[in-house]
Amino acid sequence: MALSAASEENSEPLPSAAPRVPPPVSPADLRTLAESAAALLEDADAADVIAWARREFGSGLVVASSMADTHLVHLAQRVVPGIDVLFLDTGYHFAETIGTRDAVATVYDVNVVTMTPHQTVAEQALTYGPHLYQRDPDRCCALRKVEPLERGLAPYRAWITGMRREDAPTRAGMRVVEYDKARNKITVAPLARWTQQDVDAYVTRHQVLVNPLLYDGYTSVGCAPCTRRPSPGADPRSGRWVGSSKTECGLRQQPGGSER
Repeated sequence: MALSAASEENSEPLPSAAPRVPPPVSPADLRTLAESAAALLEDADAADVIAWARREFGSGLVVASSMADTHLVHLAQRVVPGIDVLFLDTGYHFAETIGTRDAVATVYDVNVVTMTPHQTVAEQALTYGPHLYQRDPDRCCALRKVEPLERGLAPYRAWITGMRREDAPTRAGMRVVEYDKARNKITVAPLARWTQQDVDAYVTRHQVLVNPLLYDGYTSVGCAPCTRRPSPGADPRSGRWVGSSKTECGLRQQPGGSER
C-alpha cells in the first residue's frame, strides 16, 4: 500500500477537528455504524480513518498501544493532538518497552494512561503459583492484559488499535472498522492494510521513536518472559509464547468477539 501524498509527502496540516457528535450507544446503532464505516473507509488513508473516528467520537476515542512500536501513536497525535493513549503495564515488560512509553509521554502530544493489573507479579504468584505465564498463559494474559484493558476502555466509546492484516493469519480478515460485540464498542484499525514496508517508510520519514528491541532482532514485542527473537525468515510473531499453541493475547478475540 502506498502512503498517500496528502499525509506523507507534504507538510500541510492534517484535517482539523470537527464538532463532536455524541456517539450512538445501542448495539444496533454501533453495529450499523461499523458496517457502513468499514465499507466507506476500506481504501482510505490511515490519517483519514483516524479523522473519521475523531469526528464520530470526540473525546470518547482512545489509542491502545503496547509501546512495542510508536508509529500509530505518532500518527494519531498528528490528527488528534492530546489524544489519550492507553498502555497496559503488565509488570513483565522489557525495560526498553517502559522506556519507550516514557519517551512517548515526553515527546509526543498525547496523554498516556497507564493501566496495571489488580495484583502485582508477586501477589499473583502467591494466588496462582509462580510462573503462571508458563503453566497457563491464557490465564496470565487474562489477568494482566485483558482485565486491565476492560477497565481502561470503560470511559471510551471507540478505541484505535495498531493491528495489521499481515501481522498474523488470525488478523488477515480484520476490517478497518469493526463492532466489538463483547465490549459494545467500536474498534478502529487505521493501519489494517499497511505492510511492514509502509511502517518502515513512515518511521523513516517522520523519525518516529522506536523501541530499541526492534533493532535487536525482535520483530514482535510482548512481555519479556514470553517473547523471543524469531528465527531469520520466520513469521514475525513466531517469537511470542514459544512452545505453546497460543498466538494472541486475547485483547481482540473476546468471547462473543468482534462482529463483522
